[in-house]
Amino acid sequence: MSSKIIDLSIYLENDVVSDPEPFRPKITYLDHQSTFHQMAPFFPGLKQEDLPDGEAWAVEMVELNTHNGTHLDAPYHFHSTMNKGEKAISIDEVPLEWCFQQAVKLDFRHFDDGYIVTAADVEAELKRIEHELSPLDIVIVNTRAGSRYGKTDYLSAGCGMGYEATMYLLERGVRLTGTDAWSWDAPFVHTAEKYAQSGDASLIWEGHKAGRDIGYCHLEKLHNLEVLPAKGFKLSCFPVKIRGASAGWTRAVAILDD
Repeated sequence: MSSKIIDLSIYLENDVVSDPEPFRPKITYLDHQSTFHQMAPFFPGLKQEDLPDGEAWAVEMVELNTHNGTHLDAPYHFHSTMNKGEKAISIDEVPLEWCFQQAVKLDFRHFDDGYIVTAADVEAELKRIEHELSPLDIVIVNTRAGSRYGKTDYLSAGCGMGYEATMYLLERGVRLTGTDAWSWDAPFVHTAEKYAQSGDASLIWEGHKAGRDIGYCHLEKLHNLEVLPAKGFKLSCFPVKIRGASAGWTRAVAILDD
């Protein structure tokens, strides 16, 4: 049996609206002609013209935070504790079993930007696609944000998963979720408006904060979700192993059996 692999990850790249301005990646590209000064100290007496075509190596200097690009958030990102008081695990402590499982896609592209998805919405979508959740299923949500990646409105696009929607999944054994939006929660610009009106701080990052009750991970800034079926595929998203970190970059892919 052959498998089809679908890339669900965005690029790490310069000059794209992937994050708020202060947090965007910064990549400096050094080509084969410009790096002789790096190679020469290893080989005393070497001249650049001695190398084939005068070329050394290509290398890139990258300035990132752990939440740039497609990445997996650890429970430690959400809060210092999880599971009602346990120490939250960091990205290097996330069980690898969580990161390679059967997956299901919920299509929420029809919801307005800033809408807070409810447990009833999740239940209705699972019924529509005729799927009953099993423990460790990976659940990803396709929002309108996926179609706006790289555009000026990307950071404000898409719905968000609320506390009760997140808990609906976690209470059924889901431990890893994902979204094609910048955040699992609704875009901050919409939450800020609601907070300004109500003064209710529980609205802020409510989906993330569900991890205080049941520890879980989620993927953010997934891409290409619209080409996936609703179910019938595995998702692989092993994170880079950064000691004590709140997240790790991942090349998330879907694996479909023919």
